[in-house]
Amino acid sequence: MAKYLLLKHYRGAPTPVNDVPMEQWTPEEVSAHIQYMQDFADRLEGTGEFVDGQALSPEGTFVRYDGEGRPPVTDGPFAETKDLIAGWMVIDVDTYDRALELAGELSAAPGAGGKPIHEWLEVRPFLAAPPTIRE
Repeated sequence: MAKYLLLKHYRGAPTPVNDVPMEQWTPEEVSAHIQYMQDFADRLEGTGEFVDGQALSPEGTFVRYDGEGRPPVTDGPFAETKDLIAGWMVIDVDTYDRALELAGELSAAPGAGGKPIHEWLEVRPFLAAPPTIRE
């Protein structure tokens, strides 16, 4: 089994087919989207492929270390980037092809008008520890 991170983007990826921002959806459309995500996670939990997942707020701040005894440096109250993560899901699957299959399914979550978003998801494998060399 290998773990993969499925990243859902607010922006930064190519424009999805159903490109209506969530803040313009009806409450019923938002509920249908969230239910799809929950049903998807529940199904993967049943197969043992779901590890964890969370939605994220669009607000955020970049922070970096600025030296001993100095406060961290921030970019302000919002991330100034074209790429902003909407949420993530960690899956544990047998093959890369299965990770792609599940990402494609997740991309079909409904959006405006109840139609699939065709949202781009980034599939990132977890970095495996290099083998230990013993002499």
